[in-house]
Amino acid sequence: MRWRTFKGETIALPIKTAVEQAIVRETLAGYKLKVCIGTDSQVHGSKTHFATVIVFLREKHGGFMFIHNDISKQPYSLKERMLTEVAMSIEIAYELCDLFTEYDIDMEVHADINTNPQFSSNIALRDATGYILGMGFAFKAKPEAFASSCCADKVIC
Repeated sequence: MRWRTFKGETIALPIKTAVEQAIVRETLAGYKLKVCIGTDSQVHGSKTHFATVIVFLREKHGGFMFIHNDISKQPYSLKERMLTEVAMSIEIAYELCDLFTEYDIDMEVHADINTNPQFSSNIALRDATGYILGMGFAFKAKPEAFASSCCADKVIC
């Protein structure tokens, strides 16, 4: 997986190493961190573009994020696409969760799924909630899921 910063700089290290270095750097600088992981997608013709973000929030001091983009030629139903987004977020959260435990960092998985049943993405809410909570992660859905619905949404290529 290729990751980059918001400025577009490629992260050459394995993502787990880069995240640990960021945690150590920010902690030494005196910041209390919280991490939010989310994925969003958009369909462009026969391709689905995905963006997964790891958002580092510095308490009362802004934040920064690491970004991974992916493109799939596989066709998805809306529910499949929503659950694929969740699976991508879970995959990276699971890879990094021992770091968050070790450094006592709160982490949430954000799903770009609306809690309002009037919106079509709501069809995946129940399954996504069970999946994320079943993995033991804290969970936010729209409108509170800014990592997926705002941050990842802005960096889909």
